[in-house]
Amino acid sequence: MYELILLAPVHEVETLSEALEALDALSVSVEDADAQTPAEQALFGEPGMPPPQAGWERSRVVSLFASETLARDAAALLAAQDFFAACQLVVIQAVPEQDWVRLTQSQFTPVEITPEFWIVPTWHEPPAQARQVIRLDPGLAFGTGTHPTTRMCLQWIAGQSAAGNSLGRVLDYGCGSGILAIGAAKYGASDIDAVDIDEAAVTSTRANAEANHVRVQAGLPDKAVGGYNTVLANILATPLRVLAPLLCAHVEKGGHLVLAGILARQADELKAAYAPYCQLQVHNEEDGWILMTADL
Repeated sequence: MYELILLAPVHEVETLSEALEALDALSVSVEDADAQTPAEQALFGEPGMPPPQAGWERSRVVSLFASETLARDAAALLAAQDFFAACQLVVIQAVPEQDWVRLTQSQFTPVEITPEFWIVPTWHEPPAQARQVIRLDPGLAFGTGTHPTTRMCLQWIAGQSAAGNSLGRVLDYGCGSGILAIGAAKYGASDIDAVDIDEAAVTSTRANAEANHVRVQAGLPDKAVGGYNTVLANILATPLRVLAPLLCAHVEKGGHLVLAGILARQADELKAAYAPYCQLQVHNEEDGWILMTADL
């Protein structure tokens, strides 16, 4: 495998990426060319939604080719295009042979939720200070504990236990890997429904719950029936707005609503969407993402 690495201004990133794909690149990725420098720019977006812009003011476009010949031919063809005048060839280089399984595993190390609560892949031993552990490997469904939205939800769950508050009956709506449902079970909830529109997420949740020796009822959204003392939904701002009446209807009087997958700039629109049912407040913020909660 060979990498063709180019520099491009933001207005040429999309054209350049499409051209590379047309030239049989196996993959194309776009990075901030100024990452790890004072000029680094943060671009916040929502998973599954169009990016806020195609790239950075100075973007590093990395493409992978099956051979050196293909990479060099692609570079020569691109150099002849008018749009490439603003771009620059950085390097064409061989990709070193890797043990890809070990490399992938090395990127997933234990994740601290609180000093005593950790998410630990199966190929690692739990840290000595861990008193509560969720065993979870990366899979098809979203949720390994590395994203701020997941961490903040789990911190809220652990905080309820530390304060002596019972989670009661729990609904994890949009469960992904089932990590929040499993966290709730680890902190004392005994009646937990975890639902998702994705069958792969339901399968993943069941497998992960079994691996963690906890009982979670996983299924499609129609599995959610009746009232719950705690409703957790770590999805995205747009579906959370649409789901406002449904989610609030599932919260028992005196219960808790916990929402994540929300960017800080989206706080007001979420408050407005939920205003007819409850008073949402920002409970926590990390890296531009917020956790919003309400007591009904």
